[in-house]
Amino acid sequence: MKENNTLKFALFGNVYQERKSAAVQKLLAVLLEKEAEIAVEERFLAFLQEVQQINVPNCEVIKGNDFTADYAVCMGGDGTFLNVASRVGNKQIPILGFNTGRLGFLASFSADDIELAIQSIYEGTQHEEERSVLQLQCDEEPLVEYPFALNEIAILKHDISSMISIHTRINGEYLTTYQADGLIVGTPTGSTAYSLSVGGPIVVPQSQTLSLTPVAPHSLNMRPLLLCDDCEVELWVESRSHSFLIAVDGRSHSYRDGIHLHIRRAPYNIKVMTHPGETFFSTLRRKMMWGADNRE
Repeated sequence: MKENNTLKFALFGNVYQERKSAAVQKLLAVLLEKEAEIAVEERFLAFLQEVQQINVPNCEVIKGNDFTADYAVCMGGDGTFLNVASRVGNKQIPILGFNTGRLGFLASFSADDIELAIQSIYEGTQHEEERSVLQLQCDEEPLVEYPFALNEIAILKHDISSMISIHTRINGEYLTTYQADGLIVGTPTGSTAYSLSVGGPIVVPQSQTLSLTPVAPHSLNMRPLLLCDDCEVELWVESRSHSFLIAVDGRSHSYRDGIHLHIRRAPYNIKVMTHPGETFFSTLRRKMMWGADNRE
């Protein structure tokens, strides 16, 4: 925290959730009471002003990724959180997520926790975790967008094409060729996202691993695999359509087959503020409804 106690908060949010009006107004009221500096992402600011009719006085407008702040505040679900993580990048700005979406594993706080979360920052009692990030590189051509992922990097077939062949090496040693609809290379943070939906393992965030989870493999012998996160994964794809998709935290683009992809741990982490009253295991029990009796 700054010695003069003046903190700067960068605000980001989902522009498709009109019901978040009360939460945003409450957040702004708390920040203004603290005399904090406020910067708002330009699309979110337009949404607040034009749709929600909320005025944000004396705020800085964030137009790209060139911004500074002491904390980045995310109002939305996990998709919004991933977008904020890509905007924060290697700036080492902690992200404070208020979940106004659905399930939400990344945004630890609810709208009811706004005062608690902001007050903990000013008191210096906030809880933060560092989450590993994946980096994607290509030998033959530059990648279209931001090549870093907090959740996963997925290699996928096009919707109308047949399954693809994904030749896989670990630290230069041939592992296998996945005949499948795709392959997910995930971080521990991403284990409760796309990977979970296709049968991947749930992994504790601080486990220093990465996972390989095939999507609809042709052979039932192809099972998820956990690796140490100092490994490098090299992939080479063959497809009947001569193209495939790469999805980096859901941002997907088409590439020609035959290119060589390298996935490794990025040289930086993302800082995530966590709720002081919850652990990863308590979050799992609550979000996954473990132990709940749904019988009538």
